[in-house]
Amino acid sequence: MVGYVALILHAHLPFVRHPEHEHFLEEDWFFEAVTESYIPLLRLMQRLRGDDVPFKLTMSLTPTLCAMLQFKLTMSLTPTLCAMLQDELLRERYVRHLDLLIDLTAREQKRNRNHPQLHELAEFYFEFFSKNRRLFVDEWKCDLLAVFRKLRETGGLEIIASAATHGVLPILQQQSPEAARAQVLIGRDIFVDLFGEKPGGFWLPECAYSPGLEALLQKVNLRWFVLDAHGLVFGNPCPRRSIYAPCYTPTGPAAFARDPDSSRQVWSAHEGYPGDPAYREFYRDIGFDLPMEHLGPVACGIRKFSGVKYHRITGRGDEKQLYDRVAAESAAAKHARYFLEQRQQQLREVSESGFEPIIVAPFDAELFGHWWFEGPIFLEQFIRQAANERDLELIKPSEYLATHPTQQIIQPAASTWGENGHLALWLDPSNSWIYPHLHAAAQRMTEAARRHAEDCSPFADRMLKQLARELLLAQSSDWAFLMKTNTAREYATKRTIDHLARFNRLHDQFVSDAINEECLRDCEWRDNLFPNLNWRYYI
Repeated sequence: MVGYVALILHAHLPFVRHPEHEHFLEEDWFFEAVTESYIPLLRLMQRLRGDDVPFKLTMSLTPTLCAMLQFKLTMSLTPTLCAMLQDELLRERYVRHLDLLIDLTAREQKRNRNHPQLHELAEFYFEFFSKNRRLFVDEWKCDLLAVFRKLRETGGLEIIASAATHGVLPILQQQSPEAARAQVLIGRDIFVDLFGEKPGGFWLPECAYSPGLEALLQKVNLRWFVLDAHGLVFGNPCPRRSIYAPCYTPTGPAAFARDPDSSRQVWSAHEGYPGDPAYREFYRDIGFDLPMEHLGPVACGIRKFSGVKYHRITGRGDEKQLYDRVAAESAAAKHARYFLEQRQQQLREVSESGFEPIIVAPFDAELFGHWWFEGPIFLEQFIRQAANERDLELIKPSEYLATHPTQQIIQPAASTWGENGHLALWLDPSNSWIYPHLHAAAQRMTEAARRHAEDCSPFADRMLKQLARELLLAQSSDWAFLMKTNTAREYATKRTIDHLARFNRLHDQFVSDAINEECLRDCEWRDNLFPNLNWRYYI
């Protein structure tokens, strides 16, 4: 044995649920991720399990995603609320979404009956969407979290916790330690509710770390987290084993560092695998190519991605050749082999220092399938090929700590995995206006919680829970990110303003003892996540 590789997939989406509309464009983010990433990843793990291929994979499932994924409970206007994965509304809308795509691809087969290559692609998509529907409805009973739980029980999959709504913890910690603590503790509680035991690892949203956060993680007995490479390399003292071993922080939890070489080969816009000419072109979609009348109800009257894409990347120009699924699968297998060889070479070079190194390779889960359609094939091929190698072993970070308990103690440096390695994406002139408002709301939340710490009526408990939900949702890192990148700036701005407005409206009613029951019910109906939220964490 030369060394280890830890694959970590960070599965996260903001809470996007709009019952006030029959159809809402941003809910497609969730439907696309389920169809193209989460279901393919679950199928991948089930195939590996069925073929007795040993695999070790770590995933974070954020609380907001889990709130949308389970599709299990019935909607309610009471404080006992369900979240996105547990939401009957989203379940019904997702099944309808699949039905519309199945209908579209059936019509596409007829339209392309005289074009063999397009007809074959239309047939591929018809089978792809149809199989997803059969798995989701008939086999998995609309409960994806139950499938994740079963895979976790086999030992091949480790699931770790994350902050409640993916708030950027260093910013929250500086503004309001109570707000940062609530993000971590509520995230921990959601994990316990869903999986029946306390988590070992914790995903820091955006890998954003600042000194002092490890003490908060230690208080809830979290054993490890992931930093970007420079967070460890620039630690004090300098890590003797660089990024190839975890380091314990002064208060206890271990910090693993992201390997930049692994990330560059997959993520880089210039040299990353997803840019290969054989792979499916993400941005060329029949939702923009075909007449609106042919798209039918899939389009809902607007131009948008359908998920049916007939072209490959081809090159940098506008002219695109048709997608060849066989060629794309072959490219994914070759890239998996090259990725494996590169990790083996890395480990051989590092292991000469006399220890068993670990390469930590974390990625957004949505990269595999959604952004990079062939990503699940690449991942499965890498795992299958790695299983036949003697000098490399896949491992979960918790297992590495258990078998390598003696590690250096350092104080990591402030860092994120965003642009330039720090907070520029989330603290920028385009989005910095949100933070004074978030800080003021956090202060109000803490004050309200402390006023009712000793004596809280059922109605006050209900109000404080909803105040906390609105604050948490406003704190999501996704809104600042979307403002900065200008990808959905208007929506992100509206979400931030709306949650803060609902928080302030409810708070003003609460402190003046002039509560509008209809207003509270409306907020619970719209933002119905985290049924067992503990608002006392703000005290």
